[in-house]
Amino acid sequence: MIKQLTATAITALALSTGGAIAAGDEGHIEDVAFSYEGPFGTYDKEQLRRGLKVYTEVCAACHGLQYVTFRSLAEPGGPEFSEDEVRVYASENFTVYDAELEEDVPAKPADHFPKSGVENAPDLSLMAKARAGFHGPAGTGLNQMFYGIGGGEYIYSFLTGFTGEEKEVAGTVLYGNSAFPGGYASMAPQLEDGTVEFDNGHSSSAHHLAEDVSAFLMWAAEPKMAARKQTGFVAVLMLVLLTSLLYLTNKKLWAPHKGKDFDA
Repeated sequence: MIKQLTATAITALALSTGGAIAAGDEGHIEDVAFSYEGPFGTYDKEQLRRGLKVYTEVCAACHGLQYVTFRSLAEPGGPEFSEDEVRVYASENFTVYDAELEEDVPAKPADHFPKSGVENAPDLSLMAKARAGFHGPAGTGLNQMFYGIGGGEYIYSFLTGFTGEEKEVAGTVLYGNSAFPGGYASMAPQLEDGTVEFDNGHSSSAHHLAEDVSAFLMWAAEPKMAARKQTGFVAVLMLVLLTSLLYLTNKKLWAPHKGKDFDA
């Protein structure tokens, strides 16, 4: 199988092949206490901004976000940039092809992030929803009820799971990774301490960078998570209220008939 894969195809598989489990045969996934977890969890705006910077400076060279628009960076519940900040960010970091001018021009807020710049490099728009970090116990998926699907944890564990081991297979160098199924991936380690520096002095250790970009990719995959949770909470309250009213109504309607023998 490996002999039939090109180097770029194996690189794509590094994040696109089946999910790993918390402590199973396919890989080891670390549990991270992300702020968005749980029924009342929300995204950390500052963490999303840091994650966007990590994506821009490290990931964007190969991996795209083609299903995310730049203007969504200004929406509530996300990084919440101002319109001017979105305009500056898009124009300074990305270009899009203008069919009328037949050339690349600075991106505008209404444009989407570019597609992946490397052949077969997976798009990361929905990666956090496509990957499952937790399947247990015994593959039942019960962990997902408490920890969520674990896509953010999978990405974090992959980025921080490089063991330092290397081997060459069919002319391709593979790098040991404790989170990746099979234990080796074609993508080399990308994050080191200080790879990205933050203006506010926030820690730029490798594991913090991995946490930040993983949280950002979770937001990219589900930007309306906070609104969905709020709607779900209201819906549950309405169902509880409706159930209570139906119970009381049923009890009142049948109260005069209790104890009567209808066969008489």
